[in-house]
Order: sequence, then structure tokens, then C-alpha cells
Amino acid sequence: MGLYYSDDAVTIYHGDCREILPSLESVDLVLTDPPYGIDYQSARRIDWQRQEKIEGDDAFPVWIFDELKPGVALFVWCRWDLLRLLPQPKSFIVWDKGNHSMGDLEHEYGRQWEGCAFYPGPEHSFVKRPVDIIRCNKIPPLELQHPNEKPVGAIKPLLLAHPADTVLDPFMGSGTTLRAAKDLGRKAIGIEIEERYCEIAAKRMSQSVMMLEAV
Repeated sequence: MGLYYSDDAVTIYHGDCREILPSLESVDLVLTDPPYGIDYQSARRIDWQRQEKIEGDDAFPVWIFDELKPGVALFVWCRWDLLRLLPQPKSFIVWDKGNHSMGDLEHEYGRQWEGCAFYPGPEHSFVKRPVDIIRCNKIPPLELQHPNEKPVGAIKPLLLAHPADTVLDPFMGSGTTLRAAKDLGRKAIGIEIEERYCEIAAKRMSQSVMMLEAV
């Protein structure tokens, strides 16, 4: 537990974010994809073994709205049915994933999007006012490094819209937010409770900075 990886742009901590957050200095922007509290079990198998459930996925962490107070902006990914638990966001951003999920095939519309609640901070400003839809195909199942991994292309537009030098993701997963921040020349801090994902994220951070994609 503690510092897991560090370079000139990125710092990764392994541990419970509620224990690590009090020791961190303030950041400009928080962008995170916390467990949704649905006890998710991926059907994907690696080496014929079914993946384990995500640790801490027994309840949505509503405490983050009291404890995370970035200067520029707070972004929290969530399901539509979790909005009743959240403070009312200033905007609700939709990520169009390009194709729909399975779900209830008889009584539910095929869900092709995921949402992100946006809360401006006291120092908020836009580089350029963005729209509230991001279109980016989801990662093919066989390429996922985390059961709920989002593509870098769904994260970069959120960062590009704001003049934020330092980004924090307290539920880092495989490090997509950190990878996007590093590619854009931002500094980033990630916290992850499961060491296997810290290892994946550290390997991603050690790769060369990728070319900036048009968004």
C-alpha cells in the first residue's frame, strides 16, 4: 500500500482512496469512474478463468461529493439510474458508445450510452464551450484491460475543455484517465485499491506519449 509508480507527469498510489486522499494537495480537476454499486460480474474470461468482481462494488460512493472539491471541475461517471443519489449536476454528458449492450432483451431498450455528471468548481472556465455528447466506439471485449474500461477517446474531450494542469482519478482502474492526461501534457494522480490494475496502469504510463487525436 502506498506509492506504486511515479514519473515526471504521473503518480499512482495503491490503496483505499479514502485513506490516501487526505494526504494529497489540492488538484484542478477530478475525473473518475467509481464502482456503480451493482456488484458487477464480467462474463469475460482470461485464460479460461472468469474475472473476479470489482472490489468495493457494493455501493455507489456518494461520499465523493463531500470530500472531492477540485478548483476547476468534477466529473463523475455513472448510470442513469444512479442520478437520484447524486447532487444535481450542472450538465450531464452522454458518451455514445457506438453499439448497444445486452441487458433485458425483452423489456429494455438497448442501451448505447453512458453518462458523466459534471460539476464546475469555484475556479471553473472553459477553453472552448463543449457540447454534451461524446461519440467514441467502446473498446472491443477482447482488448479490455479492466471490465469497465473506457477508451481514451471518451476521456480526452472532457480534459481538453478545461484549463486544468493537475488531474486526479481516485478510482483509477487500468489508468485511462491518467493516460489521457499524460498524452495531453497534464499532470495526473491515480489511486487504485486493486494491485493488479495498478500494475496495468503503470505499464501504460511507461509507454511513450501518444499523438493527440482530433476530437
